[in-house]
Amino acid sequence: MRNQDHVEGIRQRYRSLSPSLDERQLRLWAASEAKAVGYGGISLVARISGLSRPTIHAGLADLESPLVASDRIRKSGVGRKGHAETQPELLAALDTLVEPMSRGDPESPLRWSCKSTRRLAEELRAQGFRASHQLVAELLREAEYSLQGNRKTVEGNQHPDRNAQFEFIAAAVKSAQRRKQPAISVDTKKKELVGDFQNAGVDWCPVGRPTEVRVHDFPDAELGKAIPYGVYDLRANAGFVSVGIDHDTAAFAAMTIQRWWWRMGRPLYPETTELLVTADGGGSNASRSRLWKVELQKLADDIRLTVRVCHFPPGTSKWNKIEHRLFSHISINWRGRPLASLEWMMRLIGATKTEGGLVVKADLDKGKYPTG
Repeated sequence: MRNQDHVEGIRQRYRSLSPSLDERQLRLWAASEAKAVGYGGISLVARISGLSRPTIHAGLADLESPLVASDRIRKSGVGRKGHAETQPELLAALDTLVEPMSRGDPESPLRWSCKSTRRLAEELRAQGFRASHQLVAELLREAEYSLQGNRKTVEGNQHPDRNAQFEFIAAAVKSAQRRKQPAISVDTKKKELVGDFQNAGVDWCPVGRPTEVRVHDFPDAELGKAIPYGVYDLRANAGFVSVGIDHDTAAFAAMTIQRWWWRMGRPLYPETTELLVTADGGGSNASRSRLWKVELQKLADDIRLTVRVCHFPPGTSKWNKIEHRLFSHISINWRGRPLASLEWMMRLIGATKTEGGLVVKADLDKGKYPTG
């Protein structure tokens, strides 16, 4: 039995040297150790280092007849041939499968199915190629493909006055701000289920202890749904959200603006004489809603201001400032947390803040706003 200290010495030298040795240098080191051990040295070094016996034998041969010094580790021609060399038509076949519609192949078997790397490899093998899903992934990266989602860029037909509408709204907002008059953006946020329901996103929790929620999203008979209607002050970077529990009607929208005015607007603009409202063209504040116009007149009479409304063109609600300056930050703040109660929901809304100084206040509206 060999000296244990001697064996441990080989193991320690291997651990110390192997990270800094290339393939040829490691082979030569293993051969030197095996030669120093003598009989049984090849098996011992192979067991300690994990190198194969043929590799160590090759190292012994190199020691007997060393190669001329060069940067080459392996001999010329050694190693497996590349896929492009052994299967020259593989790349073209893969390209046809990935983009059958643009490559002119309407009969492609993958035109109507999921194009995962395993599915692509399976179809390539059916065509007679040797391909694994790992190889397919490498080829796709080499061909500058990547996993991508859909991008919303197609806006449909463009009306010749479309851009003029945006310019008019921008000019109206700038004019109001220049004269220190309030300009607000209003909209309804997505209706939310109240209760222990799943909420999109993730939150920090102890490992193995995620927040447990219901399996099915059937509304709770007692808690129902919450309707957050928001008002965003474009000049003060401040938001107000009224959480309704009845219906999203024009009366509810106008009442939210009124609540914002008495709670946040009037203290900021005590000397103002007018109010500019920007909104999208649908929902409870739709441009063609007669009830919305009636409720706005009631609002103007109550707060004694001249109320002007600018509606964005159809299909452009995402340009409404409240979407990405208020609602998006509220969604980020409560991500991964079930909205267990109305009180909890309002606390999460009121706790929303940004580095830009956004301030948000929330209020619960228990009023009844019947439809029809």
